[in-house]
Amino acid sequence: METKSVPKIYTLNKITYINLRWIAILGQFFTVNIVSYVFNFEFDIIIVNVVIAFGAISNLILTYFYEKNILSNRASFSFLLVDILQLSLILYFSGGVINPFSIFLIIPSVFSSSNLSFKTSLSLILITIFSIILLSLFHKHLIYPSGKKLLFNDYYYYGTSISLVIALIFLNYFAILFGRESNLRKEALNKIEEFIAKEHELVSLGGQAAAAAHSLNTPLSTIKIISQDLHDQFKDKKEIQKDLELLVNQVERCSQILKRLSLNPGVEDDFIDQECSMFDYISEIIKSFEDISNKEFIVNNSQDTNSFKITKLIEIIYGIRNFVGNANKFAKKKIYISIKSDNQLTEVSIEDDGNGYSKNVLNKIGEPYIKSSSNNDISKSGLGLGIFIGKTLLERNGAKVICRNSKTRSGAEVLLTWKNIDLKNL
Repeated sequence: METKSVPKIYTLNKITYINLRWIAILGQFFTVNIVSYVFNFEFDIIIVNVVIAFGAISNLILTYFYEKNILSNRASFSFLLVDILQLSLILYFSGGVINPFSIFLIIPSVFSSSNLSFKTSLSLILITIFSIILLSLFHKHLIYPSGKKLLFNDYYYYGTSISLVIALIFLNYFAILFGRESNLRKEALNKIEEFIAKEHELVSLGGQAAAAAHSLNTPLSTIKIISQDLHDQFKDKKEIQKDLELLVNQVERCSQILKRLSLNPGVEDDFIDQECSMFDYISEIIKSFEDISNKEFIVNNSQDTNSFKITKLIEIIYGIRNFVGNANKFAKKKIYISIKSDNQLTEVSIEDDGNGYSKNVLNKIGEPYIKSSSNNDISKSGLGLGIFIGKTLLERNGAKVICRNSKTRSGAEVLLTWKNIDLKNL
């Protein structure tokens, strides 16, 4: 699987991070003081509280002196490094890695791996590993309430350190993996939102242009009548007559421009605003490919026994159109579209006579930024955004989307299924 690199914008949400740090700081404060004053374990409680206070001060600095709402990659690294060093100092004075709370050393680097750059995450991972090694070798022992030191065999310290390092690497690996996939999906979803916003804007502008044309039609007609009257009155005055002829021509030109503005959006508005059946949806979409495709579209609606009108939505129109466009792209000669409906479900099947989905991407269909590594498809392969956009748009509007290789033909098949009640409630 090949992927397209995403923009390298790595940040942390300031408010979320501050709240998490306050939870950690309060947890540290109550834990060490309960262990010291309630359970009577002996350790340098004053120094530990000073270290915790240092963490609280750093959080106050972040709250009141860092003005941006989003932490940059560099700022995030600095504060996460403070978290690692602060917790390492607390553990140094309270038993080292043998302290049950040493597992919390892993959290800052995992947090970084899922949100920040790889270089930042790797740096924090190495610093955490170095801290674990130091804490296993150098630390102050906890002392029992009876005055005895809490001692363990050296192998226990080494075993705990190794287990922490393994857990650190394991968790960070998956955090980096899932963080990257999440970033890819976020970018693709942002593209969908931009795409739909532009379509809505175009429809809105079309409506505004039609309204403007309608409103300006009356004053332009008045100007035209007056200018023609003036032209007739001043026939003998050639200098004025030339200006009046120019005025009449320009008024006529404005009328033609407004006429075009009012006509073109009207066609689009008819398609978007009115209700229609699923067959009408498909027919309009196929018409949009007539001028750009030499493929044959075969539509079968013989099993569309419960056809009913549904609200036209840009999301559904462009969701279906993406799948039809994908079939048109990979088909050899023909695209087969069948529409079925009964009392419960409405189903649309889109098939082509191409080579079908490659095996290496079949189980990843619907993910953004994927493409086939097959030599046969390399010239036509994209980034998987078309399928991702179509799938996301339709699923948001109640559809169940299945992408697979056709069972009856050589190509791919996309099966779209809605519950009738969901379509009627759009």
